[in-house]
Amino acid sequence: MNAKSTVLKLTAVAASLAILSGCASTKALEEVRLKAEAAQAEATEAKALANQAQGTANEAQGTANEAINTANEAQRDATEAKRISEQNREEMNRMFRRTMQK
Repeated sequence: MNAKSTVLKLTAVAASLAILSGCASTKALEEVRLKAEAAQAEATEAKALANQAQGTANEAQGTANEAINTANEAQRDATEAKRISEQNREEMNRMFRRTMQK
């Protein structure tokens, strides 16, 4: 009975170790799962922030495009004003020459 008792004790110890190692593995797996979930949450937040930044960049691009269009329009207006001014100057010079010829 001594041998049987020793075998039973060793079997009980081996079973306990197997259960404990299973618990350790389960605990390790749970830690890995929690870390993976935390990483996923951080990635989701980072993606949301990136989307928000992209939206802000798109708005800024739109504003810049509007500013370029306004500047181009102002340039066209200035060019037209210069053309009219030069035309008026030429007209005044012709009028002055006609007056001086009289």
